Parts: sequence; C-alpha cells; structure tokens
Amino acid sequence: MTENSTPDESWSGVSRGPLRAGEWVRLVDGKGRRHNICLESGKQFHTNRGGIEHDDLIGRDEGFTITSTSGGEYLVFRPLLSEFVVSMPRGAAVVYPKDAAQIVAMADIFPGARVVEAGVGSGALTCSLLRAVGPGGRVSSFERREEFAAVARKNVTQFFAGDHPAWELTVGDLVEALPGVEAPASVDRVVLDMLAPWECVDAVAEVLVPGGIVVAYVATTTQLGRTVETLRAHGEFTEPQPWETLVREWHVEGLAVRPSHKMNGHTGFLVTARRMAPGNPAPRKKRRPAPGAYGEDYSGPRPADVLDEQAGGSPA
Repeated sequence: MTENSTPDESWSGVSRGPLRAGEWVRLVDGKGRRHNICLESGKQFHTNRGGIEHDDLIGRDEGFTITSTSGGEYLVFRPLLSEFVVSMPRGAAVVYPKDAAQIVAMADIFPGARVVEAGVGSGALTCSLLRAVGPGGRVSSFERREEFAAVARKNVTQFFAGDHPAWELTVGDLVEALPGVEAPASVDRVVLDMLAPWECVDAVAEVLVPGGIVVAYVATTTQLGRTVETLRAHGEFTEPQPWETLVREWHVEGLAVRPSHKMNGHTGFLVTARRMAPGNPAPRKKRRPAPGAYGEDYSGPRPADVLDEQAGGSPA
C-alpha cells in the first residue's frame, strides 16, 4: 500500500489523492481516442500530436487537461474498472462491463461471499468479483490454459496494484481440481464462463450451499439450450432463468435527440439458477414444451415431465 493510500485501496483498486509514479492513468483526446500509460518519473509519452512528460502529470489531482508539445489536448483521469477491462491486454475475450454488472447484481455477489469462477479468461470479470466480495470474501478462479491464466494474473495484479488478498488462481480443469480446493457445501456463488458449462453441473451442485446461485455466461443459443436443459435435468436446481442485455447509447445535440448509430448488442447469454437443499427436488415445470421442442434427433438432457409425457403419461 502506498503512503497516501487509504486502508481499503489494497482490495478496491481505487486510489485517491495526487497522481503518483507507478500508477496507471488514462489520456483521452478530443476525438475520444484513449491511451493508458503507467507513470514513471523522467519518462515521456509520445502521441501523434507530440509528447507529454510524465513529470507534468505526477503530483497533480486527476481530472485536468494536459497539452502535448504539438498542441494536442488530453483529459487525464485514473481509469475506471469499466474502462480498464475493455482496454486490458487479452489472452481470451473479456466479459464486458454490461454483463459483469448483471452477473454481480443477478448472482447477488455480496461482501464476504465465497465465489468460484471457472474460465478466468483475461481477468475482466475477476476484477468485478473481487471488488464485490471485498477483503473478507474469497474468489477461487480456475483456468485450463496456462497462457490465459498468466494474462489474467498480470491484469488483475495491475488493476489492484498488487496481489489481491481474496484471490486464488488455479490452473486446471474445474471438475478435476474443484474437489481439492473447495469442500462440499462451502461456496455461495459459482460463475461459469466456459465452452461447456453443462459438464460442470454435478461438480457445482456438490460445492454450492443450499440457496447458492450458479450463473453461466455463454455465447451461442446452442450452449444456452444445453446449459438450461442440464440444470433442469439435474433436479436440484430451481428453474433456470436465461436472458441477455443490450445497451444502446443516445445522441443528444440540441434538438437532435435520437438513438446512437452504434450499440453494445449481443455479447453473451446469462443463465442463473439456485441450489435446492440436497435431496429436495425442484418443482416440475407446469407448462408443456412446444411441439417438436424435443424431437427424435435431440440428444441433450430432458426434464422429467417431458420424459413422462413421451412415455405416455401426463405432465405434472
């Protein structure tokens, strides 16, 4: 922790006071072009509009404009978490802020929570989870690929300016490694950001506390369908809730008030479900599936009421 830091900065990733050497700052020009730089005494940052001396930034409170040697003007702020994650170095695709916010809110990530994250990617979602659980919580992240884990470790350490006290990163497959890291019924929340989250449902059910939440983040409708049906077929999760979030900016200029031509459209689907107490099955779905929903060529899991109906019985 730096001399001017407050006690919570070691886990929040937030710094206060004058800019210091070793900190990252974000420069934004008049056209919205962004540059993230790490301040070093005696260094110079070069742009297409000339150079900027780091020493002209160090020691000043953020929120000012600096002029480069060729007359370019740049806003200077410390980067927000939402700004940091979209510009961080990537080993894998990042979970964008709009989805990270939904995960933290809809999975009810709280201070002190014990969270398992599978598929750490580049560490974007990890930063949001760590900030949400605080120093009294725990985030256990699992990543199969060492090269992705290395990128995530670097990004998370950069954002929090050091090792976060609540984070543990394991390189390995979740299903194989989870029993050696987490005891049964010891985890409050599980976040699955991976290619085949349905393969982890049994392992997740083992470690989740009754009432705990699993949330899966998937990219395609095929993954979405398989994940939802596997959670249903397990029998001890509540009815899965799938959705996606679309974000559209607006252009406001005098009387010209209209939707922006650009928007954050589909990035991924989210699915949440809550863990029933072991041995307590979830209520069956009351509605009949659409005709042809489970055709002869369908090879995925099927809810018990569908199996009963296709065997000649009536759905509950």
